[in-house]
Amino acid sequence: MTITEIAIKRPTLIVVIFSMLGVLGIFGYSQLKYELLPKISPPIILITTVYPGASPQEAENSVTKYIEDAVSSLDKVSAVRSTSAEGVSVVTIELEQSAKIDLALQDAQRKVNAAQQLLPKDARAPVLSKIALDEIPVLRVGVKSSMPNREFSQFMKDHIQPILSKINGVGSITLLGGEQREIKVNVDIEKVRAYGLGINQIAGMIKASNLDFPTGNIKDSDGQFVVRLAGKFQSIEQIKAIIIGRSKQGGNIRLMDIAEINDGIKEYTTISRLNSETTIAMLVQKQSDANSVEVSQRVRKQMEELEKTYAKDKLSFTIAQDGSLFTIEAADAVKYDLMIAILLVAAVMFLFLHSIRNSLIVMVSIPASLLSTLFIMYVLGFTLNLMTLLAMSLVIGILVDDSIVVLENIYRHLEMGKDKRTAALDGRNEIGFAALSITLVDVVVFVPLSFVGGLVGNILREFAVVVFSSTLMSLFVSFTITPVIASRISKLEHITNSTLMGRFSLFFEKIFDWITQEYIRILKWCISSWKGKITVILFSLLSLLASFALVPLGYVGFEFITQSDRGEFAITIEMPAGYSVDETNFTALYVEQLLHDFPETERVFSSVGVSNEGFIGQTSTNAAEFNVTLKPKSQRNKTTDQIGMQMKKKIQSIVLCQQ
Repeated sequence: MTITEIAIKRPTLIVVIFSMLGVLGIFGYSQLKYELLPKISPPIILITTVYPGASPQEAENSVTKYIEDAVSSLDKVSAVRSTSAEGVSVVTIELEQSAKIDLALQDAQRKVNAAQQLLPKDARAPVLSKIALDEIPVLRVGVKSSMPNREFSQFMKDHIQPILSKINGVGSITLLGGEQREIKVNVDIEKVRAYGLGINQIAGMIKASNLDFPTGNIKDSDGQFVVRLAGKFQSIEQIKAIIIGRSKQGGNIRLMDIAEINDGIKEYTTISRLNSETTIAMLVQKQSDANSVEVSQRVRKQMEELEKTYAKDKLSFTIAQDGSLFTIEAADAVKYDLMIAILLVAAVMFLFLHSIRNSLIVMVSIPASLLSTLFIMYVLGFTLNLMTLLAMSLVIGILVDDSIVVLENIYRHLEMGKDKRTAALDGRNEIGFAALSITLVDVVVFVPLSFVGGLVGNILREFAVVVFSSTLMSLFVSFTITPVIASRISKLEHITNSTLMGRFSLFFEKIFDWITQEYIRILKWCISSWKGKITVILFSLLSLLASFALVPLGYVGFEFITQSDRGEFAITIEMPAGYSVDETNFTALYVEQLLHDFPETERVFSSVGVSNEGFIGQTSTNAAEFNVTLKPKSQRNKTTDQIGMQMKKKIQSIVLCQQ
């Protein structure tokens, strides 16, 4: 007994199976998360070592060379590149596409740990990380308040940052800009020499006097108590009263005798502005396994509550960029295209089948197959991203192929005089192998793509799995649901001029027959005459040569992923080495004004002293980054790329003049 015979004789079983798959599909859809693209991790490892105060040459000779030598023996290394800048060394390891990035990261960590003893004592421990496209900040926020600047910066560190860091899915909260408190000890060098002291001695005494440490424990009949000595400074007066040494006369030398102590502001290392207004920048990064859309929604909700809680301090959060918005817009656009595809498929089927009844029988295969695929996506941990949604849009036409073939053959058996059930069973059994062949032709193309490794595999794997799983489900539908419904409601229909639908169908058939006859006439001419044969061969050769010429002539270019008009981009400027933050900020102000002069600009989020180029967030006094948000596409005539190139040309002229 075949699966079709079971389905026709036991339709309740099929109803139960697909009802269960439908419920599971709806559940899976409710659990799926939105992402722009599948999780992509290029096989690249970054090793960042901070060496405070070191020149680029010193960082290269003392840090970079040792790390390069240590990691050069790693397996499957394609290239090792390094950048040595003021106070920082960055070594980039490019691995082969077949390399497993997590294992390679562990091996690199062991190599670097072994070489760490060769690095200078003042150099900080090297930090190893892998590049992941989803680790770009989800939110870039400008924060303002009516508090004094120094108090506001401390308030952000002590209150706001911890609260937002506790949100589920938030990986890190980075604060840029603002005034940071710093206790400045201005030593009088003449007095230091007169007392016979040294700078290191003074610094050591200050450090030793500002400690909290345990001193033991006390036991009694009730229990045990830990004793801890609290020696942290509580006021400026305590710092002034530190005893640095003793004079020759036997008196104590206190810090206030040789230095001036001020409760001041730390020198600026970063400056942030939003639309030319100074602010504290807050960058929100998600955890590697978190969903950017959910993280953004949670952070937004928490920021609204914080604004209400600290309304008396006029705390306000202004979102400069939200990466999740483009993700939602892109997903909604693809879902809209998916619905258009379904409607077009329905229209085409109606034109050729000339029957609403038969069209509905075939259309059942689309929701039945897609709902089952959604559950498979949930089980495999996929997300609703551009690749999976694109795959579902692509297979809409494929999903109905098997059902159309089966239904047409069932209809042929009805025309032979058979009853509905016999026609459904015989029609499916007769055409079953052909339907299986049609499906497997698509499956064998996409199954190998799901096993491709490397960066390309990360992008195509979810696409391929969705295509072949939904295609296989459509085959199962054509062997079960389609013959079951056809055995109950299918009937012979004769097209006549008595109805509007009949007249339209006959008109369409007349046009289709004319096109068929013209095609046959042209085909006979191409086959029967030498002139036709030569014409076909020459036309085919010219078309082939023209297609190959598109690439070298520049009509078709090379690109890994097509750039979309996102309406956002980042501009990074780098001044000559040795520029201070103030000098870089002077140039950044000119650049900001230039960016605002463009009518398409909506927001400019500036970070002076910070460079995120290459996904590396690092402090650099001679660099500045501008995150530009353009107006919606409906309010501008130029694309993001066109506006970006225009801005780049004008900014280059300004930066060159400043240098």
